[in-house]
Amino acid sequence: MAASVVARHDVAMETPDNLNAFSMTLEARDRSRNIARRWQVRADPDLFGWLIVERSWGRIGTASRSIVEAFSDETTARQAIARMLARRATAKARIGVPYQLASGD
Repeated sequence: MAASVVARHDVAMETPDNLNAFSMTLEARDRSRNIARRWQVRADPDLFGWLIVERSWGRIGTASRSIVEAFSDETTARQAIARMLARRATAKARIGVPYQLASGD
């Protein structure tokens, strides 16, 4: 299955062809406005064949919040991750600072 891409300014955030052991970290920073946010999504298979998708977010340097979801098939997990990335792509309009790719596997 082809990777889905969310185009945003100068960085393209995309889900990989294989979601096993997938991780992506995005950051939005603007010192002048005191904005320092981190958002991360991880996907790993569990022992029963389900894909576990965990997203966490929060201010950089503080404890983050997390939500964990389980998906029975990769297509549904990929769609959920694509929706999450689409939301991150609107950060410039919502908070005034775009997310930048900090790390990804």
